[in-house]
Amino acid sequence: MKKAKNIFLGKKILIYGLGKSGISSYKFLKNKAKVFLFDDNPKIKVKFKKKLISYRELLKAKFDRIIISPGIDILNCKLSKFLQKNFSNIYTDLDVFCSFYKNKSITITGTNGKSTTAKILHDVLLDHKRDVRLIGNIGNPALSEKKITKKTIFVIEASSYQLDYSKIFNTKYAIILNISTDHIERHKSLSNYTNAKFKLLKNQTSDSIAYVKKNDVLINRKIKKSNFKQKIYKVDTLNIEKVTKQLNNKYFISDGNKENLSFILKIASKLKLNKKKLIKTLNKFKGLSYRQQIIFDCKYLTIINDSKSTSFASSENMLKNFNHIYWILGGIPKKGDKFKLSKKECKNFKAFIFGKYHKQFVSNLKNKMKVKKFKNLKETIKKVFLEIKNNKIKKNIIFFSPAGASFDSFKNFEDRGYYFNLLIKKFINAKR
Repeated sequence: MKKAKNIFLGKKILIYGLGKSGISSYKFLKNKAKVFLFDDNPKIKVKFKKKLISYRELLKAKFDRIIISPGIDILNCKLSKFLQKNFSNIYTDLDVFCSFYKNKSITITGTNGKSTTAKILHDVLLDHKRDVRLIGNIGNPALSEKKITKKTIFVIEASSYQLDYSKIFNTKYAIILNISTDHIERHKSLSNYTNAKFKLLKNQTSDSIAYVKKNDVLINRKIKKSNFKQKIYKVDTLNIEKVTKQLNNKYFISDGNKENLSFILKIASKLKLNKKKLIKTLNKFKGLSYRQQIIFDCKYLTIINDSKSTSFASSENMLKNFNHIYWILGGIPKKGDKFKLSKKECKNFKAFIFGKYHKQFVSNLKNKMKVKKFKNLKETIKKVFLEIKNNKIKKNIIFFSPAGASFDSFKNFEDRGYYFNLLIKKFINAKR
């Protein structure tokens, strides 16, 4: 049987978008193919001036392969007409990655929880002395890793943006945690968004394995309509009590993190992981920054920074595990996003909404809980601390879970989360 030729070696390749993934693609391919670069960003143009192809030259040229960065929407970019015309030649860095590396890989996607699940799995494998690399939407770009051996295992977080234009990317183990309405501004419909996520399963072979959420309507509907080759396991949280009883880590009290844990436990047996070592890793896991992160905890007050939350669905996973919550939210709401918890479930919740995009948040929440709105995050926190001062409840919880995008006032969710931590530190110190 002849070995399949690598579809990128020696080819004329255009890399469009010189962010982290684009630059790593260039460095990886520059000695393996004839590579040309293009980017819309003027700052990038200055940095790579000698290596960039001009817009006019690009339109006249014919490329064998076009590698685009995840952030590029081919329907809304400078090269839109060009890319649509050459759609069959468009690939991603994940495609390049799997064409050169045949290592065992575990790829995780989903609307919520993929970064956390990927990091936990990486830490578990690391504690088992495996040569494991965390790449993709978390960690390093796929093509930036060095000193790869046959034993190297890749844990990959894949976003819908990364998967959307991939053509040949495949993975030994695929995980789809959940699917809910997200990134509609890019994908235009929930159906398109779901299809992008399921690119993860499309190229798997008969000896591959996929793990999907059992009680997810969108996932089950898609599987029913499709004819996948691989073994598909449906995962739920019903049988993880034996493990959770052995955990003394508060991080795993939320339904969302229990869901993440259930997938870890399901794949653990396939990866031949030791249960005692697994428990040890889970107990010391502190979470990722700004993802349901406990930043302050004492007898009367717990403060959780969940700045990563950009939708109601991601906030709900945590909310339904608590009673007396001071919920701080705001930002740019997602189109079509709905708050699903009932009035009864929210009877002890208070919502503190900040920012100019408050109308959609208010309309979704006003009939389910007490709602107050503020100009900015600083004013909001000030009011919350005043209310706590007068509250006789023994344990108060401040839950910063914006349920909206950060770009109204911040560079990204990390910038927003960092600012929240600074404000909290000032208020806590002022009380001492």
